[in-house]
Amino acid sequence: METLTLPHIKTDTRYMLNLENRRKNIFVTQLEEPRDADEENINHIPVIKEAASRILETGVNTLQRTLVVRKEVEVEEVNKQLEAKRQEFSDRMMALEQRRAEFEQKQQASKVRAQKFEKFLRDNDAKRRRALKKCQLEVKENQQKEKEIQGLMQQLEKLLARKHSLQKRVSNNKIYEDYLLKIIDQLPENYLEYGADSLVMPIIRRHETLSITNESLIHRISSLSDELESSQHRLETLQQEHDTANLMANGELSELQMEWDRAKERSKQLEMKLNLNQGLVRNQSEKFGSLLMAITNLADQCYLRHYGPLEEINILTKLDMIKEFILEKADVQRKATCQTESTSAIASTTDLPGNKERGARLQRIKSKTHLRSCKRNVSDLKT
Repeated sequence: METLTLPHIKTDTRYMLNLENRRKNIFVTQLEEPRDADEENINHIPVIKEAASRILETGVNTLQRTLVVRKEVEVEEVNKQLEAKRQEFSDRMMALEQRRAEFEQKQQASKVRAQKFEKFLRDNDAKRRRALKKCQLEVKENQQKEKEIQGLMQQLEKLLARKHSLQKRVSNNKIYEDYLLKIIDQLPENYLEYGADSLVMPIIRRHETLSITNESLIHRISSLSDELESSQHRLETLQQEHDTANLMANGELSELQMEWDRAKERSKQLEMKLNLNQGLVRNQSEKFGSLLMAITNLADQCYLRHYGPLEEINILTKLDMIKEFILEKADVQRKATCQTESTSAIASTTDLPGNKERGARLQRIKSKTHLRSCKRNVSDLKT
């Protein structure tokens, strides 16, 4: 029969056969007897220290049942490994779930912290606004309190001044008290028993009259103080009215000053225009005077007797006289030119035709120039 070689199986400590060193198979009949001579005939039981898989591998007469056991051992080992992997996977999944839960918790905590921080910022802003508003109110209250303190300090100063005046008044009136006390000390004990003729009664009556006059004076002083306060109020109102009137008067004065400056500027401009106009009028008057002198000279030269005396003739009549004189002279000149032309025509019958035409042309040119000069003189006289 052939020996079968089994596959190698991983040894497990649970399937190893561990046998303890048992005692020798000895039957003891007597205690503490020497047994050295009998140890040679003792049969020792061998102790197996090898694993079960090793025994199966090295066994020669291994049955089919041992192979099944071996396969079961392998399957069990594989199942154990699979279970270990499953356990490891489940552990990892649990760790992952735990980490995911921790991450979600951290994320939720961060959201909560962010919300708390935003709420903290909003609260800080609200507190800051409230603090600013409170600070402004406190500043206003402090200003009002300072004003009240200043008013109270003024009242305190007035009261101290009044106290000082009253103390001074008391010190001044102390002599009267001392005097009365001295008089009381000098009076006898039964001075009140004296009659109307005693010396004390006039003093008492004098005191009564003085007290009455004192009360009347106090009443008068109070009325005078009231009148003084009312007069001070009236004085303050009058002072305010005077200040307002001064301000209004200053405003009106400034407006009038501005108007005066503008009027002064306008007067300067008008004065400059007047000077220019005076210069123009002076030039025109000079021209007009020279023109009158020229007309007078022309009228003296062109005098006609039927116009009357020259001193009584006005300017227009003089111009008419000059015009008439010039027209007469022009008529005379025209007649003279006509006579000269006729004589020249008669004299030129013996001359050439070209000379005749040239002489006639020259005569016409002379007559035209003479007429133009006469017309120009007349137009100048009219202007």
